[in-house]
Amino acid sequence: QVQLVESGGGLVQAGGSLRLSCVASGSTFSTYHMGWYRQVPGKERELVARVSSSGFSTYYADSVKGRFTISRVNAKNTVYLLMNSLKPEATAIYYCNADRSIDRTSYWGQGTQVTVSS
Repeated sequence: QVQLVESGGGLVQAGGSLRLSCVASGSTFSTYHMGWYRQVPGKERELVARVSSSGFSTYYADSVKGRFTISRVNAKNTVYLLMNSLKPEATAIYYCNADRSIDRTSYWGQGTQVTVSS
């Protein structure tokens, strides 16, 4: 029902910055909490950052706190992840997620590759 399309991934040197974008289809974007996850081969997908449906509250993994910023513009059906001071450990496929707990709906994007060189 909801399609998510990520963009903005690429190759960046350690210490650099990158901004990921995720655009959602439909008219229900503002009802979902939005999150960014990342995954590397052989490891479980992990939550990087999350923002509430209203944008009022945010969550960050300890590993990125102070360096990454999640934001959303509901009028554009878009959630962003600004990644500053990137480290090689951030290399992964980054996925956008839309979640609505009250009716247990969840959607995933196709992922975008982020590679941080040392």
